[in-house]
Amino acid sequence: MTTKKTEAPNFLKYIKWFWAAILGGTFILILLFLMASWGVFGPLPTFEELENPENNLATEVISIDGKTLGKYFKENRTPVKYKDLPKNLLEALVATEDERFYEHSGIDFKATLRAVVKLGKDGGGSTITQQLAKLLFHGEGSKNIVQRIGQKFKEYVIATRLERQYTKQEILTMYLNKYDFLNLAVGIRSASRIYFGKEPKELTVSESAMLIGMLKNASLYNPLRRPERVINRRNTVLGQMYKNEFITEIQKDTLQKKDLGLDIHRETHSDGSATYFREYLRDFMKNWIKNNPKPDGTEYNLHRDGLKIYVTLDSRMQEYAEDAMKQHMSNLQRAFFKEHKKNKTAPFYDLDKKQINITIEQAMKRSNRWKRMKKNGASEKEIKASFDKKTDMKVFSWKGEIDTIMSPKDSIFYYKHFLRSGVLSIEPQTGHVKVWVGGINYKHFQFDAVKQQKRQVGSTFKPFVYATAINQLKLSPCEKFPNTLYTIPKDKYGMPKDWTPKNASEKYGGELTLKQALAGSVNVITARLIDMVNPENVVNLATSAGIKSEIPAVPAIALGSVDLSLFEMVGAYATFANKGLQIEPMMILKIEDKNGTVLEQFVPSSKEVLSEESAYVIINLLEGVTQAGSGIRLRTSWGNYPDNVVTGFPYKFTNPIAGKTGTTQNQSDGWFMGIVPNLATGVWVGAEDRAAHFYGIGKGQGASMALPIWALYHKKLYADKELEISQEEFEKPENLDIEIDCDKKDAEATDTILEDEPEF
Repeated sequence: MTTKKTEAPNFLKYIKWFWAAILGGTFILILLFLMASWGVFGPLPTFEELENPENNLATEVISIDGKTLGKYFKENRTPVKYKDLPKNLLEALVATEDERFYEHSGIDFKATLRAVVKLGKDGGGSTITQQLAKLLFHGEGSKNIVQRIGQKFKEYVIATRLERQYTKQEILTMYLNKYDFLNLAVGIRSASRIYFGKEPKELTVSESAMLIGMLKNASLYNPLRRPERVINRRNTVLGQMYKNEFITEIQKDTLQKKDLGLDIHRETHSDGSATYFREYLRDFMKNWIKNNPKPDGTEYNLHRDGLKIYVTLDSRMQEYAEDAMKQHMSNLQRAFFKEHKKNKTAPFYDLDKKQINITIEQAMKRSNRWKRMKKNGASEKEIKASFDKKTDMKVFSWKGEIDTIMSPKDSIFYYKHFLRSGVLSIEPQTGHVKVWVGGINYKHFQFDAVKQQKRQVGSTFKPFVYATAINQLKLSPCEKFPNTLYTIPKDKYGMPKDWTPKNASEKYGGELTLKQALAGSVNVITARLIDMVNPENVVNLATSAGIKSEIPAVPAIALGSVDLSLFEMVGAYATFANKGLQIEPMMILKIEDKNGTVLEQFVPSSKEVLSEESAYVIINLLEGVTQAGSGIRLRTSWGNYPDNVVTGFPYKFTNPIAGKTGTTQNQSDGWFMGIVPNLATGVWVGAEDRAAHFYGIGKGQGASMALPIWALYHKKLYADKELEISQEEFEKPENLDIEIDCDKKDAEATDTILEDEPEF
């Protein structure tokens, strides 16, 4: 019997197939790399594009104390430098996204192989450099598998080029600056400011871990929508940091028990600080950009070119002013609502139903809705019908936004009930605008009460009459004038009839010094003064002091019949504090491009308006207002004010304050202008419509409506010693020839002197 010989297995065939597969796969990979580098899968970025990748950089508004007040952006991105990134943030990034980041040259082949073998179940194989390449040059990956493979090889090629072009530090910084963290937080600086209210270098380990956790998928790990999922993801990052020995186990366990600790600071234009000023600045920049092209002749883009606008506003002072305004206006609004509960025509007085309907219709025609529909060809009937259609909306209240169902017409009427306010501070010696509060809430009330609005100024105009008289006639504050009716006859100054203004108190008799008369805002003496100096000369002085609005040269301006802006009034009052030298108010210090090159430096203009002596005498007169006149409540601790409308009283100021209250007819406007040696501040309060006001002078005068904001604001200023807001005496000229030391008994106001409303 023969034995059948068993053939040995042919291993050579398998070995050949194995090497063929290896070599073939390698050849295909090399071919794919070459094809990607040749642009077969789409064009690759040029050397210049790699050197300067396109970014939409936000223009930043930076306060004089170095804080970001706001931004203009297409993407809310403000890049930071590597030195501004905290160590814990970089450690969290590398530990979670690319453990071998410092070892590879753009591609981590070990991680890539793991991702292929395990089909991505243990994470992807992309390095931080590859992720940066994707963010910079093609964004989201394609859902088409073939196209995605092509994109992946493009990422490999771009990543290797980026590694040759940039340092590891630069790649980390570019990646964190580029990523979109959602909620208008593009880049790590915006993310840290929006989610935690701080700069990146101030981030804690836990905060850094949360932000790095979002890199996996910001939509999936959105802390505003899915906080529990975000906590789990943050804890994963903390685990990776422990694994890579960046934190201890005790730190990991402690931090994983914490909540997210969010401190949301939204950065839309309607949110944040100095919103009204930022809108003014936006309009200014539109004109500046037209007149200041780039070196290549193209225009700068406010929303993409990363300009830096350095402004004169102080973020701390702005915050104090906004807080003071909110504190008083919420209280004043409470009293206003309370008074109008029994008013059938609320919030209006002296208007019938027909007049109210006309007022509302006029407001409808001024609205964006009306203009938009008219532009789109809608008829007036269709437009009006749309205003009567109820819809879901959010409306303003001092307790927060209210979700409600209301027609646009009803919302207009609702907002007519709200009192508005404006606050402006200027440093007299420099002209720097330090504070600009244009209203109570920019989102719901966008009309700016600082520069855009002009209202009757009431008795706050009287100092210009007194200043003209003192400058021309060298009158002393101690000079006495009869407190009697004074008539300027018709035809004089072109008047059609005799003009005999009255005191609001209708009390007359005896004599008053100029200091008493201004302190009590006595109309009859102001009328006498403007006749002595000629209205034309008063207009000339006011214009020289910085008021640009047209002022009619008629006697009635002495009592504040003219409409002026708060911006004009504060700028002019600052002249008194600056020894008669008028410095044009300025808001911008300089503008830089994204590289820090100064594009323009701003310098204010100045001119002499009054002699130093005359300016000091006016300051002395205005001090009398807060010593014994309508502004005395700044100092007293006694007094009973209706319905507690004088918010925060008593104030108990003891330092020198020059001031002037103002109240217009029917209490439609309340003003207070207050000056200390290095700060002039004006406050206006009133409703949008002059028919909406308090019924009586007790609540409706400037000392009740506007003065409390000034007082609350200055309380906060003086509490912050770093600001160095003066509490000293006003500097007295060396050679003062005009007598200012009146007898004590004459400097005290009598009960006949009251805050007056004008008699035009």
